[in-house]
Amino acid sequence: MDNTEGDDDFQDAYETQPVASSMDLQTAMDEAKTAVHHFFNNKFTEARDILQPWASSSMYHSVGNSVFTFLEAMLTFEHQHIEAASDALKQCISVCNRYRKKNTISESLGKMVKKTNYDQYSPEEIHAELCYAEALLLKSMLTFVEDETLVSFIKAGLKIRSCFNSYKECSNILHQRNWSDESHKVHFESGVRMGIGAFNLMISLLPARVIKLLEFIGFSGSKEVGLQELEIGYRLHHSIRQVLCVMTLLGYHLIVVYVLSHTDGDLVFCDEILKNQLQLYPQGVWFLFFKGRLEFMKGNIDDSIEWYIKSWQSQNMWPQFHHLCFWELIWTNSVKQQWREASNYADRLLHESRWSRTIYSYQKAAMLSMLGDDLSLDERTEIESLMRDAPQWKQRIAGKSLPMEKFAVKKTERFFAQKKMLVLPGLELLYVWNLFKVLGKKRDLIQNMYKIIEKTLNKLDSQKKHQDFEADNRGLLLLLKGASLRQMNSPLQAEECLVGVLSLEKKIREDLYLIPYTMVELAQLYQEQGNVSKASQLLEDAKKNYTGYSLESRLHFKIHSFQTELSTAKKMPTESTATQSSSQ
Repeated sequence: MDNTEGDDDFQDAYETQPVASSMDLQTAMDEAKTAVHHFFNNKFTEARDILQPWASSSMYHSVGNSVFTFLEAMLTFEHQHIEAASDALKQCISVCNRYRKKNTISESLGKMVKKTNYDQYSPEEIHAELCYAEALLLKSMLTFVEDETLVSFIKAGLKIRSCFNSYKECSNILHQRNWSDESHKVHFESGVRMGIGAFNLMISLLPARVIKLLEFIGFSGSKEVGLQELEIGYRLHHSIRQVLCVMTLLGYHLIVVYVLSHTDGDLVFCDEILKNQLQLYPQGVWFLFFKGRLEFMKGNIDDSIEWYIKSWQSQNMWPQFHHLCFWELIWTNSVKQQWREASNYADRLLHESRWSRTIYSYQKAAMLSMLGDDLSLDERTEIESLMRDAPQWKQRIAGKSLPMEKFAVKKTERFFAQKKMLVLPGLELLYVWNLFKVLGKKRDLIQNMYKIIEKTLNKLDSQKKHQDFEADNRGLLLLLKGASLRQMNSPLQAEECLVGVLSLEKKIREDLYLIPYTMVELAQLYQEQGNVSKASQLLEDAKKNYTGYSLESRLHFKIHSFQTELSTAKKMPTESTATQSSSQ
């Protein structure tokens, strides 16, 4: 069972030192479950106190301790916390390797010609394989931020491959072993379902060309399989890892779907999940946050703001978690056109968070700019200062800039090129973050945005023509107007606006992203009208004919999701016809 290819961290896989823990497996799992319950009830110190004393000898204590240190590293981005998480995960891998099944050379060769008899594995060996897979997954994710070089990305890829192979081995154990102890099986099964489900879901989201490459090296992914596996794991209510399945499902349906696709998540299912979780963890920071996100995606903005503030104020041990709430509060206030309040949360992120000062600076400037004539002299000076400072904090990861940072820097340059002015930058951010679909949930929200767009478009019409960026600004306004009209169920007017953007293609100087983004918006409009072939052609044209524009990867994720949906829709009539024929 050697999954240690290509990485020095895992070369101790077959160390022979004896296991130091005197704690039996059932007690370890019971204590881990108690620690999980404390953790999700914001009792972080109590959870850590259970896990740390045994982290060097008990696999479940070690993996639990690693999860907590990993989350702290991800939330803080502080070097010392990243190092602490790395050390905890190396220790966890070492602990798991002491328990894992040791195969002799003859046994390893035997596996190539016949099935492994998993009934010969002890419960400790089985659970060690799962804990090992979980530690590998966290270690691979940490590698992306540990060392921002191309080499680290390659190492992370090798670790993910090892992790994927280990989860596949765990899946074989689950399905091929004769289980004598159901209490052990439920904890193991929930972990396997979580790992296999998360991998399938993650891979299914990637663009087709990436999936083909991954399939070549042994990865595969199905959204349907991923969601099914995670839901089975969620239904195993008494298992340790049930809550991890919950977190993955909520993250997918409430965040990933809205950022990387054009569809809605399963909000009814999320409602069911959150009712159950908030009964168990009424003050749990994570579930209060997800409840805020659920209400936001429903278009219940005031309720959403209330839940985000509850989440933020529910704990102070990890103030960095507040930043997730501040990020969301920027957008909830933006859709209500409370631009000063939105800029206040951007300001808090700018001064308190280490994630991206470039993005936060630009966001604050963009939100303040939406105030227009209501700006004070001090606010105008601050906008100028923010626009000038934003580029200096731009980061490079593995030699590349972050796409949204590059977008923000281009906009700051444009601000000065246009005599210290941008056209509706706050609404443009709402659009590129895919939040117009939320505006469309409430008629008054989308109508209020539409009025701003119309007013700005009229103002542009009244100004002198032949300005340097006249086509760019007009194209943006027509895209925003067309997107608003589509949400307002006015397809003919929406189409007119979107076709108007495409007619400006040769005149647009800098905002090249407007054309492919408009084509995808138009494809959505045609799909809603039942014209699937026209929608499909537009998507294919947008994918093949345009490159090198801002936020290109983000749009490719969206196109992939859309094309997958359309191809599924095309197959369905054929399948139903076949079913009817067979029944006759």
